[in-house]
Amino acid sequence: MGSFSIWHWLVVLVIVALIFGTKKLRNIGGDLGGAVKGFKDGMKEANSDKPAEPVTQQRVSGETIDVQAKEKSNS
Repeated sequence: MGSFSIWHWLVVLVIVALIFGTKKLRNIGGDLGGAVKGFKDGMKEANSDKPAEPVTQQRVSGETIDVQAKEKSNS
């Protein structure tokens, strides 16, 4: 009684398709896929063999704030 059968899910799928339309659902799926791909690419880029920038801490009125130190280049 507590779980849904395949027929329940098919009825829900048909109702959602009727409400939103297949084109809008396709666009949502494409946007979601693009977001997942972008997230994966960002994770790969972050885990690459680049040396990490040093992180320093700075105290302001009793609270700790993390900041990244960047070197200034004179070119």
